[in-house]
Amino acid sequence: MTIKVLVVDDERLLRTGLRGILDSQPDITVVGEADDGGLGVDEALRLSPDVVLMDIRMKTMDGLQATRKILDQSARPPRVVMLTTFDYDEYVYEALKAGASAFLLKDSPPEQLVNAVRVVAAGDALLHPSITRRLIEDFAQRPTPRSGTPPELAALSERELEVMCCLAGGLSNIEVARDLHLSEATVKTHVAHILTKLGLRDRTQAVVMAYETGLVEPGRGQNALRRG
Repeated sequence: MTIKVLVVDDERLLRTGLRGILDSQPDITVVGEADDGGLGVDEALRLSPDVVLMDIRMKTMDGLQATRKILDQSARPPRVVMLTTFDYDEYVYEALKAGASAFLLKDSPPEQLVNAVRVVAAGDALLHPSITRRLIEDFAQRPTPRSGTPPELAALSERELEVMCCLAGGLSNIEVARDLHLSEATVKTHVAHILTKLGLRDRTQAVVMAYETGLVEPGRGQNALRRG
């Protein structure tokens, strides 16, 4: 199945470059472009793309506002890959909460861009390693989390809490399976249950929620499950 992509960026040269890279792939096609967040919302609703490549900083309507509108108004919301010039943008945290599935630096190699589109189209999430590190550093500056299992996560089983901690540590399904001595299929099932129970779109939002609720402490990742 062909992955349909919408490119939203106010730099014509960048849009042209992204289109060229993606259209060269047999399983990806760029169905439209927009040079502003507002137009990007209109095009997303009209074209129903699978993935939107969204510049986080635009003059009239930025990528954060556009992402919120697209995900709120779409009958079948696309996955949003945020594009940023900096390895840590002040909007990163809010964009993740708004529902962005991935963050990618604009100067990332073409193969990383193609991989990001495929990963999020398949329902997973992706963050550039440097952005993940900075996001965790940001959480480290916040007040110390409370003890015990956060009430927001009360619906999760003990095993699901362990899996969520592993996700916060940046582990893949294969790595989670290895660390918890489970099959990869079982891990996928646990991840699906976590997302469903918490009403989350993907793994990225699960990672944010793990830190935000205090389930894990920054810098301790999968070993940071807090006990009362």
